[in-house]
Amino acid sequence: MKPVSIIANPASGKDIRRLVAHGSVFDNQEKVRIVRRLLLGMERSGVEEVLYMPDAFGIVERAIDGISTSIKAKPFSIYMHNTQEDTVNAARLAAEAGSACTIVLGGDGTCRAACLGSLDVPLLPLSTGTNNVFPQMQEATVAGLAAGLLATERLSPADCCLDEHYLEIFIDGVLKDLALVDIAVSSGLYVGSRAVWDADSISRFFFARCRPQNIGFTSVGGQLATIEPWEGRGLCLHVGKDATCRVTASIAPGLVADIGIEKARNMAPGILFSAGQAPCMLAVDGEREVPVHKGSTAAVALSERRIRVVDVPRTMRTAQQMHLFAEGAKHLDWY
Repeated sequence: MKPVSIIANPASGKDIRRLVAHGSVFDNQEKVRIVRRLLLGMERSGVEEVLYMPDAFGIVERAIDGISTSIKAKPFSIYMHNTQEDTVNAARLAAEAGSACTIVLGGDGTCRAACLGSLDVPLLPLSTGTNNVFPQMQEATVAGLAAGLLATERLSPADCCLDEHYLEIFIDGVLKDLALVDIAVSSGLYVGSRAVWDADSISRFFFARCRPQNIGFTSVGGQLATIEPWEGRGLCLHVGKDATCRVTASIAPGLVADIGIEKARNMAPGILFSAGQAPCMLAVDGEREVPVHKGSTAAVALSERRIRVVDVPRTMRTAQQMHLFAEGAKHLDWY
């Protein structure tokens, strides 16, 4: 029996895109209710121990207070910075504890921070952020049942997970950071509110995944190609205001932009692509995170390594085929 880890980000779903676009606020009380449903699903699926990231709001503690459960819940012993560093540290400790999977409540940025902490534990990402492409929109009760199948080892990661590529950032030839969905290269070194919603300063895009129905900058690539993260290819786009190719894309909730595309390049795993001239700022998964100073060089590659992501529908279909939640089904009289 393995523990399941929970990282619930109290800051997700509240960034500046509520002011400059029309994103919905995702309040922490709703995250408490989600965690309650997770715990109840996990309990019925056989989970005995949950490890969790502590936070100033007390999401998991409040969730436990509202229900009766036999699951033993223990917070990670971390110093709370009230920044993404908490998620990084919690994910690292989840790996050290041998967690069957880490359930992440947040947006693309929270999931990226969890991967910065560890790439070794399967992620089960549930969407509670702004521009959500990596996390899943999934009922938490069912997600809890799926997590329990991993914790009790009735199913293996190979039965439950998709192996997904991501993007790697190299500064002066040294691996510095990663992105799960996309990277946008913008002029200047200002960080500001971190979130990016203005496409006018963007010179290049890199995508590990894109679909036309996505929200965020990945929708720009999605108007030109559909790329799934397990395919083994990425996409690089060069932006130009006077380009003859014009893409109309939903780059934030309620915000649609027209963007000129000069060049499109397929990315194979492990091949470096220049991020352009420094100084510049790399926005990873929608937020300005990586400055590139004058005199430095930045490059992006599609990873050769892959992240294991729990696919809840696939997990539950496998459970159905094996009758894991249907005791005696093989003796059922069908007519």
